[in-house]
Formats: sequence, structure tokens, C-alpha cells
Amino acid sequence: MLGFITKRLIEIIPILFLVTILIFLFVHMIPGDPARLVAGQDATIEDVEMVRKELGLDKPIHEQYISYMANLFKGDLGTSLKTKRPVLEEIGERFMPTFWLTVWSMVWAVCIGLIIGVISATKRNKWQDYLGMFGAVSGLSLPSFWLGLLLIQIFAVTLGWLPSGGMESWKSYILPAFTLGTGVAAVIARFTRSSLMDVLKEDYIRTGRSKGLNERNVIWGHGLRNAMIPVITMTGLQFGFLLGGSVVIETVFSWPGLGKLLIDSVAYRDYPVIQAEMLLFALQFILINLIVDLLYGVLNPQIRYE
Repeated sequence: MLGFITKRLIEIIPILFLVTILIFLFVHMIPGDPARLVAGQDATIEDVEMVRKELGLDKPIHEQYISYMANLFKGDLGTSLKTKRPVLEEIGERFMPTFWLTVWSMVWAVCIGLIIGVISATKRNKWQDYLGMFGAVSGLSLPSFWLGLLLIQIFAVTLGWLPSGGMESWKSYILPAFTLGTGVAAVIARFTRSSLMDVLKEDYIRTGRSKGLNERNVIWGHGLRNAMIPVITMTGLQFGFLLGGSVVIETVFSWPGLGKLLIDSVAYRDYPVIQAEMLLFALQFILINLIVDLLYGVLNPQIRYE
């Protein structure tokens, strides 16, 4: 396994190199002049050009990229154009709120999604199955921003039970975590149902039942264990999406996380912060995929690492 992990970590290097090129080009294609924003709307053309020179934006784009990579190798992600603080500090402050919001979203989404998926698979074409899949389709169909605003109206404005935004206490996590995890729970429920239904048709399941194994052990111990591989793949991808893509939810709930930081940075054309965040999101996806591959072997020891 150590060789497999080492090989995968080495493979990450050229992928990240390609990602940095794409991110750098993408960021510089965003309409707007960061030098004008930094200098201020009332600044003269000479002042704007002076700021552009200070930021190094007057150089050819390939020279800017080389300078960016040189700083990156030294662990320097640059300085925020908006706050004048190191980008590493900006991201460090926003990472944990997004991380914990994502974790709590995934916890309830995985638990509920698995339960609905198992019930739907074992009660196929019965009312429990129809009810579970109706809930899953509804969860996928509801726009997250609409669901978030609806929950704020009901539980924060009308009932006054929960805060409408910000991150002040554990209660602040409930509404955004529920909103963020609804779509994930729906996806996990559908994947679990489909995968478990296929597994329950296998010969070893029939053999287990013929030997008198308890139905609960057959489903949860043998069936679900083997049905989890595609579910884990999807769960890993969803975790990566949530960690890097909770932009809308963080904006709706005024959550002080990476998503809101990215929105603010794009509005301000804060190139160093945008580049660092996108690179972080890409790295998260790559590492999550590696963890998912390692989990395959835990669930099914017959899978070999090569």
C-alpha cells in the first residue's frame, strides 16, 4: 500500500502543475482591472499604471506565471490585494468554518441517505420505496438557495428558533448544514438503493439466506458492505464538491468560510486569493480521490493496490 500511495502522490505533481496553468489563465481572463480597483475609482491613469507596475501586472503573462510559481515553491501564496494580508492567513481563517460546515453536512447526509437507500432497496416497489425516492428526487430538485431562504423564513424569522446567519454557536450550523447536505443525502440514497439492489441478487446473498443467516446480517453485514464501493466514490466526490463549492450557501447564510471569501475575491479581482483558493480546491479533490481509492481496499480486501 505504501508503494501505491507514493506512486499516487508523485502523480499529483504534474496534475497540479497543469492545474496552476489553467487557474492562472482563467483568473487573468476575469473581466475587470484589479489595478483600478486597488487604486480607487477616482485615481488618475498615472496612479493606476503605478499600481499595476507595483503588482507586477504590467509584465507579460508568462513572466507573471513564472514569478507566481517561483513564489509558490517557496510557500508564498502572495498578498491579498484587498486586505493587504498574506493569502495564507486569509485562507487559514476561513478554512475551518467551511470544513466543519462540510463535515456536519456530510454526517447527516450520509446517515439519512444510507438509511433511505437501504429501506428503498429492501422494500422495492412498496410505499416505503416510493416515499424514499420521492424525498430523494425532491432533494435533488430543490435549488439550494431557495431551500436556504425558506428555512431562514420558517425557523429564523417566523419561529425564531435558530439564527438566520453568521457563525455564533452550534445552532448556527443547523440550517446551513441541512441545506448543504440535502442534495448529497438524495444522491447517496439513490446510489445506495441502486447498488444494494444489484448486490442482493448475487449468489452469495442467496447462499447466506439459505444457511439461515439473519436478514439484518445479510443486508447490513454482507449486502451493504459490498454495495458501498460506488456509494463511497460518489460520497467522496460530493465531499469535495461541498468543501469547494458551498459558495451559494455561505452567501445565503453569511457564513465566514472559503465560499464567501471566493465571492468577495472575485468581486474585487483579488487574483492572489482566487488563485490560492482554486488551487486548494483542486488539491482537495485529488487527495479525496486518493482516500476513496484506499477505502476500496478496506471494504473489499480482494482489491489490490497497484
